Amino acid sequence: MASVNFRPEDLADLRESVRGPVLEPGAEGYEEECATFNLLCALRPAVVVGATDASDVRAAVRFAVRHGLPVAVKSAAHQVVSSAEGGLLITTRRMRGIVVDAQERLVRVEAGVRWNDVLPRTAEFGLAPLVGSAPGVGVVGYTLGGGQSPLLGRSLGYAADHVRRLTMVTADGELREVTPRTEPDLFWAVLGGKGNFGVVTEIEFEVFPVTRFYGGCIYFPGEHLAEVLGAWRAWLPTVGEDMTSSVAVQRLPDLPVLPEPLRGAFVVSLRIGYLGSAADGADLIAPLRAAAPALIDLVGEKPFSAIGEIHIDPVDPMPYCDRSACLEEFSEETERALVELVGPESGCTLASVEIRALGGAFDREPAVPNAVSSRGLPYVVFGFAVGAPGQEEALRAGLAKVIDGLSPWAAGRNMVNFLSPDEATDAEGVREVYGPERFERLTAVKKQYDPTNVFRFNHNVLPA
Repeated sequence: MASVNFRPEDLADLRESVRGPVLEPGAEGYEEECATFNLLCALRPAVVVGATDASDVRAAVRFAVRHGLPVAVKSAAHQVVSSAEGGLLITTRRMRGIVVDAQERLVRVEAGVRWNDVLPRTAEFGLAPLVGSAPGVGVVGYTLGGGQSPLLGRSLGYAADHVRRLTMVTADGELREVTPRTEPDLFWAVLGGKGNFGVVTEIEFEVFPVTRFYGGCIYFPGEHLAEVLGAWRAWLPTVGEDMTSSVAVQRLPDLPVLPEPLRGAFVVSLRIGYLGSAADGADLIAPLRAAAPALIDLVGEKPFSAIGEIHIDPVDPMPYCDRSACLEEFSEETERALVELVGPESGCTLASVEIRALGGAFDREPAVPNAVSSRGLPYVVFGFAVGAPGQEEALRAGLAKVIDGLSPWAAGRNMVNFLSPDEATDAEGVREVYGPERFERLTAVKKQYDPTNVFRFNHNVLPA
């Protein structure tokens, strides 16, 4: 691990200037403060500041800049791009404020809030945010990377499209209120540019009058992958923007937490999120239900707060490698290739390979444009492979076979929230993710607000 030597009085000054803990490697609480969701992506900063409010964040950023340290930020740590060695890590889990303005349909949250903190608060007022498939992720990181909802996205767009205001600390240590009026270029860049421009301490966003949905997932035996994919592909053009869906090919672990037919099973999980009535939803998905005999059918009428039941994403930390790609199309040829790559005869050992249908409002520019990179792309594929430390090479090889095998249909651009540490590792890779025009504008904003690249433990946009 790269070592950084502080004088005792330097850290004493830092401790004096913040209310939260200041921890070095080896200190009690350091490991807990650095804990990540992906157990193969450890954080090993030279110093950690557990921020309690925006003033702690300001003090931490100013200390880092004064001592020539790059800065990393962690909330729930579902996406870790770098170990942050030799840097200063700011953790935000103590910043948990939530304010719901039901009359204006606005919610304001601090940087450490997760979606499962927000859902019960908005449900009290019959309101719903553009939460993603995993309610355990942090609100800020999810939103700054775009934020793709498995229920509201095709009708309302990305979560980033509905942000009204942010407060953030930039590399000069200033706390800024960022709106389309006060800081238009920074507002555009941060929403989609993720952590490249500073530390967001608070975010305000719109919520919507939605209280229920018809959805969940249907598990089919993996041997019927070709039939399920074929039915899904033919069905997609027949549904409106009030229907969102995805398909995942999963090799599930043999764990007691899973119901008997799913333990250790090779399955196809069809996910449904529909805003219309249960009766209409059942009629709409009848062709999918008829595609193959189901192992378990969990689609039904649900309260909005049960949105996590659409994907049933893992909730506990695990060791994994992941890769992703956006596709320009999902044709008959794409479908055949996917069956060959992950189907029953493939020898594939990946825990999950999913393809999400986008389209609808995901394609439309919001009233106030932003830097979201995946607009206009109809599909995103995400794969992950689970294994113990030391198995990374084999895990990455399995992922490469699948994702590279889909390259004939892949777009250059990609969804920022799905990028792994192995993707967009240099300036050219980041440029490809955003596309040249968007990337050039991002580098100009970076030069204005972070000219020395203090915030570089990410899929890094270099200053122009």
